[in-house]
Amino acid sequence: MSSQKAALDLESHALTLWNGPLGLPDFTRIGDGDFAPVFEAALASHETEIAAIADSPEAPTIDNTLKALELSGQALDRVSSIFWCRAGAHTNPDIQALERDISPKMARHFSAISMNEKLFARIDDLYAKRDTLGLDAETLRVLERTWKGFVRAGAKLDPQGKARLAAINEELASLGATFGQNVLADESEWALFLDETDLAGLPNFLRNAMAQAAESRGQKGRYAVTLSRSIYEPFTTFSQRRDLREKAFRAFANRGQNGGATDNGKVVAQTLKLRAEKARLLGYESYAALKLDDTMAKTPAAVMALLEPVWDKAREKTASDQVELQRLAAAEGSNEKLAAWDWRYYQEKLRVEKYAFDEAELKPYLQLERIIEACFDVATRLFGISFVERSGIPAWHPDVRTFEVRNEDGSERGLFLADYFARPSKRSGAWMSALQSGYKLGDGSSPVIYNIMNFAKPGEGEAALLSLDEAKTLFHEFGHALHGLLTDITWPSVAGTSVSRDFVELPSQLYEHWLTVPEVLEKHALHDKTGKPMPKALLDKMLKARNFAAGFNTVEFTASALVDMAYHTRAEAPQDPLAFEAETLEKLHMPDAIVMRHRTPHFQHVFSGEGYSAGYYSYMWSEVLDADAFAAFEETGNAFDPAMAERLRKFIYAAGGSADPEELYTAFRGKMPSPDAMMEKRGLT
Repeated sequence: MSSQKAALDLESHALTLWNGPLGLPDFTRIGDGDFAPVFEAALASHETEIAAIADSPEAPTIDNTLKALELSGQALDRVSSIFWCRAGAHTNPDIQALERDISPKMARHFSAISMNEKLFARIDDLYAKRDTLGLDAETLRVLERTWKGFVRAGAKLDPQGKARLAAINEELASLGATFGQNVLADESEWALFLDETDLAGLPNFLRNAMAQAAESRGQKGRYAVTLSRSIYEPFTTFSQRRDLREKAFRAFANRGQNGGATDNGKVVAQTLKLRAEKARLLGYESYAALKLDDTMAKTPAAVMALLEPVWDKAREKTASDQVELQRLAAAEGSNEKLAAWDWRYYQEKLRVEKYAFDEAELKPYLQLERIIEACFDVATRLFGISFVERSGIPAWHPDVRTFEVRNEDGSERGLFLADYFARPSKRSGAWMSALQSGYKLGDGSSPVIYNIMNFAKPGEGEAALLSLDEAKTLFHEFGHALHGLLTDITWPSVAGTSVSRDFVELPSQLYEHWLTVPEVLEKHALHDKTGKPMPKALLDKMLKARNFAAGFNTVEFTASALVDMAYHTRAEAPQDPLAFEAETLEKLHMPDAIVMRHRTPHFQHVFSGEGYSAGYYSYMWSEVLDADAFAAFEETGNAFDPAMAERLRKFIYAAGGSADPEELYTAFRGKMPSPDAMMEKRGLT
């Protein structure tokens, strides 16, 4: 296809010319078959733009090289943003087939850009004389990050090394797509259908969610346990049927490890092998060393210095908890040793015994609609922005809701889209991403940010009720959304969430704290039937019990982070990853009645792409920061202190990657924190 034909196609296609309502894509004009030809045209167009920059006869300048590079590929950005949204949130066999095809093509395309000798020569020239160019701090950081990105992507390798690295990146992209699709297949294809006689112990909110899940799968009148956390976790918490808890647990824990076409064992082995080779090619002793080179932690040793003391404290806590849980099991007449499918069940009974309340008592006060309102209310009080829902706006699925985001003066700030409910076409988990980032360079761009959740969809006329953990997840992902929406940055590559991996979770985890601010709960935690606020006695019990499951939660998470690091700090990849997982957990003395939050065969953070590979620790690294950051508000005596909120907006939410994260955090707080506040927050001190 000629570049002229490609340009003509891109000028008018719904995937790249966004002329739908509010400046969104017109999703009514986008079909599954549109993606492949538009990708082809957009890739060709981007290649032409890159060639023009690289082959320019003019001496390199910031405008004709760095700026031109940053603004290139906008058509590709647009089709990509819609496609990857669909691939995660509403996929089908056609989209999955294209994902397997386009992932290696995209890797090949960007490898070619990173290894373009003429283009790198121009970036290298600017980098060499950067101190003489009179650059502002943000532009200097963009130049330095761009140069380092080229080097880390193989720009200085010899031709043979470049070819090999490009091949590795291409294969890794294919493996990541396959891994994610395998997990989704195992999740969406499994359901345990039950009848009324099987529901002993289940509260009404869970029965309703299971009835809706069964009806959506063609089993009206029955109840379905699915592998969505919004059903699986409360089922294993409340079901009195130990045999059914075990069935659900084994299905959940073995996603990606069921043999056959969806088994991820060989995918993981090949991924680890290629990652180790990639690190060696680029001169690093391990893949973890490569990935951590551009983070706050910098080295694997620094990561382990955080994780190991937390692990020791968490294991001590779970050891004492397990004694208590075994006591409760014995009191019920069970002679069985406590197993992984028993922990949540007896842990909930221990919570009731210690604090006289359970999740079922709390849940009617955590209505999805009210928690959304709470998210928006907190953002308004902290940052002055407001949200106005616009109904009838088509998106990738009918469940998607659209909100206009406005500044304090009423001017437009951007758009926020939210897709809250689980469905078989959506991968599990929760995440934030952007259809469009916000920046000022060139003609500028306003942010279009979305959140994806997997809450259980209620029946007709029923309110969607959340657990406390789900409400925190909503706040967490909305914190990421605010990071994208509040961005006040010139350069696209450092806008919004374009920050180091172990800093990106700070805005999201910090935002969680406002959920449990008493005045927020008093206003928004209203009973779904009576509309009355949560009683103060229940609120007090909830706040008192907030760290009740600290040992279990921390062991679940930290085991996953430690296994991630164990895989990626090796110079050579293990031949049998699942055996290596077991060996690593044995060396760590993993409690035998708890499993990793994300076992290897379904560890999508780490194996469904390279985003959090050797980086799962970053949630805890950011937690050190978020505990200290919220303490700054507590020290003022006002969770909405205006001066502190303005510092938070300026240096954390609006600053993107415009400066080193340590500089940004220190500008906000005046110092870097120690892990003490995090350990106290988790209840491990």
